[in-house]
Amino acid sequence: MTFYFCELGVVGDPGRGEVAASVLLEVEGDRLVGVTPGSDLPDGAVVLPGVTLPGLANVHSHAFHRALRGRSEAGPGDFWTWREQMYAVADRLDPESYSELARALFAEMALSGVTAVGEFHYLHHGPGGRPYSDANAMGHALISAAGAAGIRITLLDTCYLKGGFDRELEGVQRRFGDGSAEAWAERADALRAGPLALIGAAVHSVRAVDPVSIGPVAAWASARGAPLHVHVSEQPAENEGCLAAHGRTPVRLLGDEGALGSLTTAVHATHLEPGDVRLLGSARTAICLCPTTERDLADGVGPARALADAGSPLCVGSDSHSVMDLFEEARGIELDERLVRLRRGIHTPEALLDAATQAGHRALGWSDAGRLAPGALADFVTVGLDSPRLAGTRPDAVVASLVFAATAADVTDVVVAGRRIVAAGRHQLVEDPVRSMRDALTSLHDRAGEP
Repeated sequence: MTFYFCELGVVGDPGRGEVAASVLLEVEGDRLVGVTPGSDLPDGAVVLPGVTLPGLANVHSHAFHRALRGRSEAGPGDFWTWREQMYAVADRLDPESYSELARALFAEMALSGVTAVGEFHYLHHGPGGRPYSDANAMGHALISAAGAAGIRITLLDTCYLKGGFDRELEGVQRRFGDGSAEAWAERADALRAGPLALIGAAVHSVRAVDPVSIGPVAAWASARGAPLHVHVSEQPAENEGCLAAHGRTPVRLLGDEGALGSLTTAVHATHLEPGDVRLLGSARTAICLCPTTERDLADGVGPARALADAGSPLCVGSDSHSVMDLFEEARGIELDERLVRLRRGIHTPEALLDAATQAGHRALGWSDAGRLAPGALADFVTVGLDSPRLAGTRPDAVVASLVFAATAADVTDVVVAGRRIVAAGRHQLVEDPVRSMRDALTSLHDRAGEP
């Protein structure tokens, strides 16, 4: 039995925002077996000053996009011009370099309070689309990297078959494709879960998977009770192309092919018709918003309040990792929508905290994580209250301060499966995360002769 003594703790359902003092967390194996507010400090307990909350769930990640940080944000263009830069990075990766980059990124996530990541994985094959001797070498590299960094991963193995509504795969896109939904399923079947790893599925988008192939991917996930994720209506051009090709919006197309439901997460869902919102909500399809990426790519602001009101749970992801800070992603839901609606108080701090914790874990298939309660997985994060950002936090405004003022830099301690992987701001498994990231990026960009 391991004891953690929390100065403050967000206990129970994070959506209720109940903050208690002197919370004793009792951990046995990978589970919380006791959560007791108002406790005395027992001998041998690990003391966690600040406020302890459930671990953060990063629901949408493309690990290799981290290589673009600081290199793609400036300059004119839109998603489609940025995509060419992203493809250039994808073209240079192999299992070894991908493992190095992902390990450094997942360590960065851990230091920022992330205890589980959903990796939307479509970079499957070698140059020209030639499979590696292990057809899942790239996926195994990601699973291994998450394990080395000590965090949970849901590998969302992605079906990607087309270069567009009326285009075949070309160039680096050939590395993404399996040829058919059946071939994708055969390869995905060979992936194996583990104590910190789950296997889910993804339809890249209605641009990249034709209607006849969407159903088999959805059926594969449903048969396994696995998460199914899909990019939805990220740009107006996607909607226009789908209407021209299929006479339906992307949401309606996904619904017609059986790809919506409580196990599905629609990523972005930015440009929706009112009927799309109703359909997603009635199906209880989760929505993953990625505000920092949606800003960076000038994609727009989605109707988060309308989606939540319709019945869709909200969660968050860092997507392209232009910023690694889920507090920023969570408050971005509210702050971006304020700019659109010209009013404040659209989402409560408690709802935003739930999006970053419990709702995110559910979207990734970790339904027994995301709360501090007996029986839950022992995944939790401590945020110090002694930084300039959080100094003077009022006892009755802890959750609001976390959501609207905290940053990743305020995270001091992280526990995953009962194991303390970050202690006093230092990663315990990756010796030098900064050097690891620098070395991974230097090696990758040297291949292209970039400075």
